Amino acid sequence: MAATTPLTPTTGNIPTISPAPAASALPAAQAPKTRVVAVVGIIAVVLIGLNLRAGITSAAALFHELQQVLGYGPLVASILPSIPLLCFAVAGMGTSWLTRRVGVEKAIAIALALLAGGLLVRGIPATGALLGGTVLAMSGLAVCNVAMPSFIREHHADRTSMMTGLYTFTMSGGATFAAAVSVPLAQQLGSPSMGLAAWGILGVAALLGFLPVVLHSHRNSTRTDRPRISMWPLLRTRLGILITAIFTFQAFLAYAVMSWFAYILTSQGLSASESGLQFGVMQLVSVAAGMILLAFGSRPGMLRPALYLASSSTLVAIAAMVWLSTSLAVVPAVLFGFGLGIFPLVLVIISRSGRSTAETTALSTIAQSLGYLIAAIGPFGMGLLHSATGGWALPMSLLSIVAVALMVTCHMLTSKRTATKTGPRTA
Repeated sequence: MAATTPLTPTTGNIPTISPAPAASALPAAQAPKTRVVAVVGIIAVVLIGLNLRAGITSAAALFHELQQVLGYGPLVASILPSIPLLCFAVAGMGTSWLTRRVGVEKAIAIALALLAGGLLVRGIPATGALLGGTVLAMSGLAVCNVAMPSFIREHHADRTSMMTGLYTFTMSGGATFAAAVSVPLAQQLGSPSMGLAAWGILGVAALLGFLPVVLHSHRNSTRTDRPRISMWPLLRTRLGILITAIFTFQAFLAYAVMSWFAYILTSQGLSASESGLQFGVMQLVSVAAGMILLAFGSRPGMLRPALYLASSSTLVAIAAMVWLSTSLAVVPAVLFGFGLGIFPLVLVIISRSGRSTAETTALSTIAQSLGYLIAAIGPFGMGLLHSATGGWALPMSLLSIVAVALMVTCHMLTSKRTATKTGPRTA
């Protein structure tokens, strides 16, 4: 495995991968790839990215129709939107163990099989199948979420930023496309359950597209004992704390904003269609912002400014949401969208942290599992505070505090005291 060089806080670089040793010194698992294998690997990343949010947004667009057809009550209706975040937190915890047992590639293949199976199960028109299939599919997503930074590090170490950008771009594109076509697709198929199940085909395609990568890795690997890296001691390191914190704060803000942005605009007087349009603007801007911030942050000395730009945009967006009239709703939509572009930068930092793939996976596991668990408080807390106060001043104040915490974390993560690698911890 090529070694990573430390984050250079004085220049603010995204850490770079040092040149790999000569091919003759590499183990079989790291033998030079053929052009075909490299192309297949890129296609696999695209297919996986398309799946990682489509299963969530396709269901969100059909929640109302599903409740009408299946007849479940408000308790189930409240639980359904929370399942993805809870699965990301709980199932994600097992990713380090799974990748250590079978390897990153096979772990992702298992996750894609769970995802495709869960999406297909949701096609059964029953509340139990909807809940069970969602848990199964989101558990598969959780493993992919954690394992993909390690996969990109291991297979695309020389172009981590580019592959992370491609991965997050297709993830956002798949989410937007699924949200847009799920309702008409369900109408064409004659059932919201079948509309959900149709996305299982995309999951199957991702699994089939990834199998050549798994087979190539299996054939060219040498049987070695994979080191066991305990994720919990990483929380006693400055790097582990800061990576967990930056992931937590950005996820908290992202899911709180995505859950309530359109609702807040509607409560302020915009029509549902106008609020939905502004939500779409925010999502489109986030796609472009992610690519821009990655390109900007990957340049020498520009990681810290890129993180500042994204985190400060969210803080300004909150102020704009409170103080500007709804006729200017596009302003917070654009600013929030730009702030959401921090996600690819965070993934790149995770991908290039740690001294080995095992340690990167451990960092990714602890950051994403704890991050998503705490982030689940965001949407719930916003709704609770709104119900208690009857307004949005206190909920938006909460978001402001988290946005400031994100800015402080960005500063600390790129400071002179922080390095991007920690010593491996075996157990």
